[in-house]
Amino acid sequence: MKKLFFLLKYFRYRIKALDKHGVHSPFVFHLITEIFENKNSFYAFNAIEKLRQKMILSSEIIVVEDFGAGSKNLKTKKRAVKDIAKTSVKPTKYGQLLFRLIHYFEFKNILELGTSLGITTLYLAMPDSNAKVISIEGCPQTAALAKNNFSQIKCKNIELIIGNFDEKLSASINKLQKLDFVFFDGNHRKEATLKYFNECLKAAHNDSLFVFDDIHWSAEMENAWEMIQKNNSVTVTIDLFFMGFVFFRKELTKQDFIVKF
Repeated sequence: MKKLFFLLKYFRYRIKALDKHGVHSPFVFHLITEIFENKNSFYAFNAIEKLRQKMILSSEIIVVEDFGAGSKNLKTKKRAVKDIAKTSVKPTKYGQLLFRLIHYFEFKNILELGTSLGITTLYLAMPDSNAKVISIEGCPQTAALAKNNFSQIKCKNIELIIGNFDEKLSASINKLQKLDFVFFDGNHRKEATLKYFNECLKAAHNDSLFVFDDIHWSAEMENAWEMIQKNNSVTVTIDLFFMGFVFFRKELTKQDFIVKF
């Protein structure tokens, strides 16, 4: 039944979602044409996707410690790495979209809440080797796999912090001092999502971009997303169904968009 409701949500999204011709915002129109629709392949894509395929073929079993809402598909603590790679890691097109955004806006101070196997983390870190990426992961065994992936691809601008977000977030923000880009992908609960949003908001600036994963994961995540949209600091939001983008640019008119992707 839950799966049916989720499919109905997605169907409603597809009906409501606009393409570039239906968007009456020069800023969002430019994002769609220059970044969302950009099909150019960057140098890092092949290397990252080879790591993904290696994870999908892995027969290793690990014990996963979840601090958030857990996985919809994987219910036991003992999980095959290949199953995590197939169900919990962001699909290729979304990872590459994040890469293009970071590359385009030249973000330097990047925070990720929820490392998982590190595939998405690499998409955040590899647009610019001089950028500083801090990624927080609650599960030690998952973090060990991610760290190994970073080493294999020789990506050296990621600091991986192991621990509960509640305990590690504040210090991580202080290390970066300001937040250009934040990817929220570690706790799909309303209270936690809003708590981490408000904590990160203190270090945001006019040109920051916050990205929330799985904004339609559940009713409470949708409620959290609605509350974030209404925040006075937020100007433009973009709903891609599986991700939500939040901009704080004061020069923009406050608007919420649902965009096809």
